[in-house]
Amino acid sequence: MIIPLQSNYLVCHGTSSFFLVACATHAFSLYIETVDEEYSQWIERGDLIVISAPEGGELMQAWHLCELVRRYHIPVVALPKGHPGSSRLKMVVSAGERVELNCGIIRGTHPEQYLICASSELSGMQLARLDGDEMGVRVDMPDHMRDLRFLLVWTVHEEQFCETEIDVPS
Repeated sequence: MIIPLQSNYLVCHGTSSFFLVACATHAFSLYIETVDEEYSQWIERGDLIVISAPEGGELMQAWHLCELVRRYHIPVVALPKGHPGSSRLKMVVSAGERVELNCGIIRGTHPEQYLICASSELSGMQLARLDGDEMGVRVDMPDHMRDLRFLLVWTVHEEQFCETEIDVPS
């Protein structure tokens, strides 16, 4: 499924979790901080910024986290495995050309930006930026995920959203 985004957001709701996707509006260097190292990953215009909320939560919180990365380029922190803070992370972020949602990883512990922690109901979905200058996302998912709810969301003001449901092709 291909979804043009421009400056909009895609939200996919499961029964108890969701993710939000936006495209980078300009190129920037995303810094990824670990206990031992600092990585820099180049984000191109059109690359994806993905926020995963494996336990659900407020869409506004996900939007703010997305904008902190997309607009203000805050660094991403990857905690070491076994860190007690992992269980307190309600939302996590990943950015790049493609991102795979995976329920088999511990949230906040992977500096690799092609993986993001997700709930089991969203695990296995793959997101990829569109080729060229088109701003959007290609969503690949197993057939059993076809009843998930996809919304195209945009902001009217920074604290107010409008949305329209997207039909998922069979």
